[in-house]
Amino acid sequence: MTAEPQTILEVEGLRKWFPISRGLLRRVVGHVRAVDDVTFSIKHGETLSLVGESGCGKTTTSRCILRALTPTDGAIRFRTETGEQVDVAKLPKAGLRPLRRQMQMIFQDPFSSLNPRMTITDIIAEPLLVNGVRDLETRRRRVRELLDLVQLPAAYMNRFPHAFSGGQRQRIGIARALALNPALIVADEPVSALDVSVQAQVVNLLLDLQDRLGLSYLFVAHDLSVVKHVSDRVAVMYVGKIVELAPTADLFTRPRHPYTEALLSAVPVPDPRRRTGRIVPLGEVADPANPPSGCHFHPRCRYAVERCRVEIPALRPMADDHLARCHLAEELNLAGVQEGHPPATT
Repeated sequence: MTAEPQTILEVEGLRKWFPISRGLLRRVVGHVRAVDDVTFSIKHGETLSLVGESGCGKTTTSRCILRALTPTDGAIRFRTETGEQVDVAKLPKAGLRPLRRQMQMIFQDPFSSLNPRMTITDIIAEPLLVNGVRDLETRRRRVRELLDLVQLPAAYMNRFPHAFSGGQRQRIGIARALALNPALIVADEPVSALDVSVQAQVVNLLLDLQDRLGLSYLFVAHDLSVVKHVSDRVAVMYVGKIVELAPTADLFTRPRHPYTEALLSAVPVPDPRRRTGRIVPLGEVADPANPPSGCHFHPRCRYAVERCRVEIPALRPMADDHLARCHLAEELNLAGVQEGHPPATT
């Protein structure tokens, strides 16, 4: 009997509110609720994707997990390589440094995330140097290993970032993220800045590295075609809250939240004989500084009833591992992507 994989990350009740200050004395008059009561977990070797429109809180959530931003409230429990669970949200800055090598990030823009004045060797070896690897030859040996891992020739070691294509730069960024053998990788839209022709190569590389190294991914994206290809589970965010969380196949074929249905309707289907009706939510995305009462999505939802306008829905279970934040989740029969007609993968 195969043992259940351990949970490597547990996020519970995560909030990140940014104060709004006005006047000469800069008094706080409100807050932007960028992340508001987000809860999820990631198991060892699993990929969880965060999806949603721009401004929904995906990137803020990922930066809080890495403590690039200090959360306003909530717990971020990370299982270290010794098996101990540490609440990253409560750690002082001095306590974060030992964890940095176990949690790394792949950035969206592979050009701006690489120092143009440093060679590839210096860029990839910098995490090693910062973490006490002083021997030059040891660092260079590790760089050669990492370049081979991301399928780049060792002959590129002394070149600068401007000499590479976007896909090659992202491979360099991946190599840097892997330098310290992390257990968790936060990938912030890692292929959105790349040409479509090379997106699949980078996505397949990430999947191959996950299999070989046992990595866990938090994959932040807005492209559902890519998300379906890489994810074990998907969390859909809207105005700082997770509105649906489910295994990938279940979410794509049987969505339980109207916002998820609208997102899926925009995914291209690779069959010219099938014309799917695009569901365009009414109005504009809610303001996180002044969200609507009740369900935040109700002003744009074609299924909304009076209860949706006054009562905040809870994120509750619908079926095995399927959660939804909708009062009508059991009653609605929402359209997903039919089996046999999956979204086009890049």
